[in-house]
Amino acid sequence: MKSLYVRIYLTLVALLLAFAFGSAWLFQRHIEQERGNVESAAGERLNAMAALLKLALPPATAPRAEQAAAFADWGQRLRMPIALEDADGKRIATTQMFQRRLDDAGALVVSASLGDGRSLEMVRSVRPPNAPGAASGPGSGPGSGPGGPLARPPRLDEGPWTGPWLHRPVSPGAPAVSTLAVVLVLLFIGVAAGAYPVVRRLTRRLESLKRGVEKFGSGQLGHRVDDSGRDEVAALATSFNQAADRIETLLRSHQTLLANASHELRSPLARLKMAFAMLDDAAPAQRQRLAHEIDVNIAELDALVEEVLLASRLEAGSAIGETHTVELLALGAEEAARAEAAFEPETDSARIDGQERLLRRALRNLLDNARRYGGPEVELALRPVAGGYEYVVADRGAGVPADLRERIFEPFYRLPGHAEMAGGVGLGLSLVKQIAERHGGSVRCLPRDGGGSRFVLFLPATGG
Repeated sequence: MKSLYVRIYLTLVALLLAFAFGSAWLFQRHIEQERGNVESAAGERLNAMAALLKLALPPATAPRAEQAAAFADWGQRLRMPIALEDADGKRIATTQMFQRRLDDAGALVVSASLGDGRSLEMVRSVRPPNAPGAASGPGSGPGSGPGGPLARPPRLDEGPWTGPWLHRPVSPGAPAVSTLAVVLVLLFIGVAAGAYPVVRRLTRRLESLKRGVEKFGSGQLGHRVDDSGRDEVAALATSFNQAADRIETLLRSHQTLLANASHELRSPLARLKMAFAMLDDAAPAQRQRLAHEIDVNIAELDALVEEVLLASRLEAGSAIGETHTVELLALGAEEAARAEAAFEPETDSARIDGQERLLRRALRNLLDNARRYGGPEVELALRPVAGGYEYVVADRGAGVPADLRERIFEPFYRLPGHAEMAGGVGLGLSLVKQIAERHGGSVRCLPRDGGGSRFVLFLPATGG
């Protein structure tokens, strides 16, 4: 299979050749048509001049001297290379211009009859020197002679035409070289030579993009292609880089999620294994405590699996349900009551388009996180802001260091000193961030005056 650049280049060259030959054919037809028009007009003018001179000159029976004098007078007036011949083909008189033109190389004599035996001759310079059929003397042109209405115009197959597009041959019998053909050949060579680097540069960029895709597909997830430029190839490269960024982020996230989930699963599984091992030999009171421990660990495993699956679906952008109008005021009141937190709304109505189950999960995670690490004094507020609404969950805990306020939203990240016994596996805040971004919002952690933290969940208002 030929390379793309070869196919593009050959197509361009073929189109250029077709254009060149078509242009040459049309131009040649135009030249021939114009030449025929010129010859026809010249013949009509010569016949008309012959008819006028017949009326102006003395009759054919007048003395030759009288005819010559009258013809010389008209020759000076007309200022044309003409001559007058009698019925025997002998010249009666000529103009000086006729003699000069007759001596020029390539002179052609044409004639027209005056209708009384005499004929009018005129010299036309239409043939190159030594060309076949070139005039070399009086009356030697084709069609000249008494009674001839007009000499047949020269044809290209009889000799080179000395028009503006044809050169005279450099030697007798040499073929004519068309200037138009030379121009078209040079144009073809120039365009063909100039088109090759342009086509090759375009396809070279496509080949570079192909190599980049192959490298990325081989496992080099950090490889990106050159997306410089403003054409379609650059746009394609930009789209590939964006897709590569997204794929790399997803794969890295899934790898991290899998690794952390595997690590987090070890602890409850180890506790379950130990509890089951001690269950057979334990006293009744201890058996009850072990059964409770087993229930707690199973619940922890169930919550971990659920959060891992939810985080994976959110990260992959999978559909989790249809959106509909969500009453943020009612949602906040319900979750605040469940978490036994004070609820202070600053608006009488707050509605957005979203998925209530996900929003409830995000708000519940924030409240549970504040209850777990911030102490019993937890407050929830709902306030309108520019472009939407904000849930604010405030606590009186130890707070979050400024340099860790972004990291706490990473999957499985927990602040130093927060032991597993405090509960949770480090996915709660990560889910809150994913749910907020899924709804076009955001979440951030801020310090609270007097100590503690404030988690602000922004949700954009319904458009339209």
